[in-house]
Amino acid sequence: MTGADPAEEGFVAPGVPIDLDNCAREPIHIPGSIQPRGVLLVVREPELTVQQVSANLADHVGVAAEDALERPLAEVLGVAAATDISRFAASFADLRARNPLDVTLDVAGRAVQFDGILHREPHGVLLVELEPADGPRPFSFPNTYQAVRSAVAELNNTAEIAELYDIAARSVRELTGFDRVMVYRYDDDYNGEVVAEAKRDDLNPFLGLHYPASDIPAQARALYERNWLRLISDVDYTPSPVVPTRNPVTGAQLDLTHATLRSVSPIHVEYLRNMGVGASMSISLLRDGRLWGLIACHHYSGPHTPPYGTRAAAEFLGSTLSLRLVDRVDEERYRARLERQAVLAKLTAATVDERDSLASALLGAPDLLDLVTADGVVVQLNDAPRSRRTVPDPDAVEALVRWARESPGAVASTDRLAETLPELAVPGDVACGALVVTLPDERYVAWFRAEARRSVDWGGDPYNKAIAVQEGDSVRLSPRKSFERWSEIVRGRAQAWTVDELDLADRLRRVVVEALFQRARSELRLAETLQRNLQPKLPVLTDWQLTAHYEPAEGGRIGGDWCDALTVPDGRLVTVLGDVAGHGIPAAGTMAQLCNALRAYLFEGLPVVDAVARTNEFAVRLLPGAFATVTVVAIDLGTGEAEGVSAGHPLPYLVRPGAEAATVELAISPPLGVRDARPVTTAFTIAPGESLVLFSDGLIERRDEALDEGRRRLAEALAGLGTPTARDVRAAVANGHTQDDATVVALRRPVAG
Repeated sequence: MTGADPAEEGFVAPGVPIDLDNCAREPIHIPGSIQPRGVLLVVREPELTVQQVSANLADHVGVAAEDALERPLAEVLGVAAATDISRFAASFADLRARNPLDVTLDVAGRAVQFDGILHREPHGVLLVELEPADGPRPFSFPNTYQAVRSAVAELNNTAEIAELYDIAARSVRELTGFDRVMVYRYDDDYNGEVVAEAKRDDLNPFLGLHYPASDIPAQARALYERNWLRLISDVDYTPSPVVPTRNPVTGAQLDLTHATLRSVSPIHVEYLRNMGVGASMSISLLRDGRLWGLIACHHYSGPHTPPYGTRAAAEFLGSTLSLRLVDRVDEERYRARLERQAVLAKLTAATVDERDSLASALLGAPDLLDLVTADGVVVQLNDAPRSRRTVPDPDAVEALVRWARESPGAVASTDRLAETLPELAVPGDVACGALVVTLPDERYVAWFRAEARRSVDWGGDPYNKAIAVQEGDSVRLSPRKSFERWSEIVRGRAQAWTVDELDLADRLRRVVVEALFQRARSELRLAETLQRNLQPKLPVLTDWQLTAHYEPAEGGRIGGDWCDALTVPDGRLVTVLGDVAGHGIPAAGTMAQLCNALRAYLFEGLPVVDAVARTNEFAVRLLPGAFATVTVVAIDLGTGEAEGVSAGHPLPYLVRPGAEAATVELAISPPLGVRDARPVTTAFTIAPGESLVLFSDGLIERRDEALDEGRRRLAEALAGLGTPTARDVRAAVANGHTQDDATVVALRRPVAG
């Protein structure tokens, strides 16, 4: 691949079979061995006693590993070297930033130069790595910045991201001498792409190739975030074990996360061999502490060991590239945020104007597709769903919204709709991605993105990246050997929703909720005024007692209940109680028109049944979609004889003191708003001392309770009241909350005198 740590998931201790299971779980930060280009000593502070060493100590220092254990560092490396290491370790808290230390050892009577690389670990553990420094050294470590000064200047003077990549690849190759240097970038799923390359002319290009996320598993990525540079100077090295394996004081295996000599997985070594690589180096590219890419270096003509100073300079270039790219990305994000913030501000201003519907405000100019780029959008607010451009069919949208409401949070998204909700079977050219903002009372906003089909060139078949090979009684994992360009058409995915887009959706939600609240308050004030003005001025009766009571639903929602009482031309008293389906201004407006129409027909002197029929015709012709129930009763106040019509409304009660409340069995006619409905009238008599009680269903409805149970409760309450007023009736059945408007009219005939 790129020379990054693909397959470093698989370090396995000697003698343990490498298989498909333990390969993915082996802790690669404690390999128990090092690369033999240098030596490792584990020293206990502050006394500087050697606790562990690498087995190759004699090869570099001339002291056998077993002779170094539990001895003072001065006896192993010499007094001068031990003194330099002690002073260096005591002088700096952050040793990593001060490495390397020039160390001179007397090896068999010859002065040998080493780069001393120190790392401090918990429990008083000091790691001392010594790399020979007697080879070519193009510059000393203090001159690191001078070595990369021109490259840094180029990076700082370049605005284009692609050019930043190219400069980094070219500069690192010139600095380190590797045959190939690549800049490797991850996507959100950690699939990688080679975005820049500097190489020997005779090498085949890797530029543009992609590599699957499994090539660099999660634990290897975590290690790259902690240790920014890793060198394998010779892929054919024989690991040098650390002895003893466990620290004699702590009993723990040695953590080599920050060690430059850390041994790597044999699987990764085989991976590199399969690519023909003789040496490799990788430099981490970080953004906010998170790995977003690598500078990956390959050498093909044998071992290659850039000195520590050169590697530090290359790491410095990588850090500079990371900072420059972060600045560039942040600049682009900031500019995009400003543009979208301006759109959100305009949409917010549009929602304040209550002369237009909220949906129209969001779908005006600019609209929701200017806020979040998509191929279509649907909004469901106070009216029917409205859409712009290409969206799924209504059933699919509703199913997607149900999924979103079941998801955590108020904003849900997917860029793989076919995987998330396969049962919807939405065509890819309609929607492969969805971003849904859920709102109160079944409202929502939903954006959709079509399939973003693209061609991906992989470095070898990503679905055949590893082969299980039987070797005797064990199984080992052999990484893929072919890295030829392998093309794939990626389907079933939309362009992913970015973090900024999800944030914008959440901010839009707050704007819409606030607008809904403000409009609800305005509608409530208007509806309250309308409802209050429509409440009748009850006629003053000589002997009979007439009372009425209205109570809105909990939360102050205004609905469509109305009541009325008037004396018609033939001298009878007509009482009316109606209920329009719905709440708010639409219901109140419909209620006002029906109330006035029925009153006008009754005042003309039409019989009750004809007045109701004419009102129904009025609703069908002039109020399409309106639906209402109503009870109308005309009473002769002299005789108590009455006739009533119930157009789908709950039947009234007759109440006599000391007796059970009796239902007035009016013939049930269709509700108002039903075409060609023919109401029917029923005659009955209100006896002296009896009360007629009309009510809306809001009086008896309760959550999770059958309507018959509500009628039973009301009948019992009426029997207990005996001579009820409308307010008495409401109080007798109140339970602290009302789901719907509750209206009561009570008419009592006096006792015969």
